[in-house]
Amino acid sequence: MKKIKLVIFTFILAFSFSINSNSKTVPASFADLAEPLMSSVVNISTTQTVTTTANPFPFQFPPGSPFEDMFKEFGTPQERKSSALGSGFIIDEKGIVVTNNHVIQDAEDIIVRVNGDEEFKAKIIGADPLSDLAVLQLETTEKFIPVQFGDSDKARIGDWVIAIGNPFGLGGTVTSGIISARNRSIGLSRYEDYIQTDASINSGNSGGPLFDMNGDVIGINTAIFGRNGSIGIGFSIPSNSAKIVIDQLIEFGETKRGWLGVRIQDVTQEIADVEKLDKPKGALVASVAENSPSDKGGIKAGDIILEFNGVKINKMKELPAIVAKTKVGKNVKVKIWRNKKELVKNVLLGRLETSEDFKVSEKKSEPLKDIIIEDLKITVRKLTKEDIKTRKLPNQTSGLVVTKIGNTSPLLKSIEVNSIIVEAQKTKVKTAKDLEKIVKNILKSNQKTILLAIYNNQNQRRYIGVKLD
Repeated sequence: MKKIKLVIFTFILAFSFSINSNSKTVPASFADLAEPLMSSVVNISTTQTVTTTANPFPFQFPPGSPFEDMFKEFGTPQERKSSALGSGFIIDEKGIVVTNNHVIQDAEDIIVRVNGDEEFKAKIIGADPLSDLAVLQLETTEKFIPVQFGDSDKARIGDWVIAIGNPFGLGGTVTSGIISARNRSIGLSRYEDYIQTDASINSGNSGGPLFDMNGDVIGINTAIFGRNGSIGIGFSIPSNSAKIVIDQLIEFGETKRGWLGVRIQDVTQEIADVEKLDKPKGALVASVAENSPSDKGGIKAGDIILEFNGVKINKMKELPAIVAKTKVGKNVKVKIWRNKKELVKNVLLGRLETSEDFKVSEKKSEPLKDIIIEDLKITVRKLTKEDIKTRKLPNQTSGLVVTKIGNTSPLLKSIEVNSIIVEAQKTKVKTAKDLEKIVKNILKSNQKTILLAIYNNQNQRRYIGVKLD
């Protein structure tokens, strides 16, 4: 019995030691970490001229009124200086500073304060609105203490972090917290993969660094939830993504992002069922730009991109960021799902910044009469060249414009009037008869799901899967 108790006690002791060894203690203080970093974090103030033409009166004088000339100077444009505050951090001893684009956007003068009292003028080396990043050069020959970038991919939910910045213009301020979430998208910019933190971030913290416990920058503080200050939900651009943009801005003064030339959308469960995928995954190609890298590489609308350059695409939103990070001019392998099987296409990546939209023919044609598709309870007419021109669609587009949707239509919640149906079951639709035939075949089958490719009212090409009664 004593032996059994001894074994149990030994097991508990070993298990307890294992738990303690895998957990990190709460820092007693952040002082030793923060102190050497403070001199590398800067405060940024900008000024710009704002022109206003506000009428000081709550009414307008009628034309020809004797008071019109008397008070017209009150309505003339007035110029005033506007200022803004932000944060940044030094990444090179020569005074190269990283911040957010929105901190310095449209600025006429940029003043950077280092160590709380030294002020320097700065010029913009390069700025990128799509990622909300900017790089500045301090106009001085002095040497500075830079900080280093860490590996943001290694940052885990629950890790301790500290933010240093210039909230509300108060100067070097340190706040602490943990990483609350990863891979956040909040609709602020084109490429989003934010680190979420509960370290207090307020107005004026924009552009400042988020440090890990090694004192390395793993994020650039960019946004918060809450208009009146921090509520414990802040967002930072991951350093690994930011560094690619920053290096390009320093080298070229602009970005050079990879470009596929496709418009994509999520793969829904209905679409996965029709395409015989084991689960919703990848990015569905809604349209392909003419003469784009994808077009030349053989990728077509309706393909589902499963893998890009060896990286699996689990969700649609992952693809744009991965493509943008890939070097322009690189040959990449793109694994796609087409006709219920995997294919691999070789694509020579283009450059996003030099890409062109589809061109539209100037030729006009007369619209045809409306036709009712009984089985779908919708009314359609043939797409015309004038439609193509007005809506700026690809030149060779053909299809049907939806002019009416019945209250009992199975498409009622999926499309809107003026949507354009261009495909049904991956087959091009040129006439109402084409669509009617496809629908009747579906209704005779056991599948009862129709896959439509449409252009919505924002002229975006989308796929929708709808169950038919």
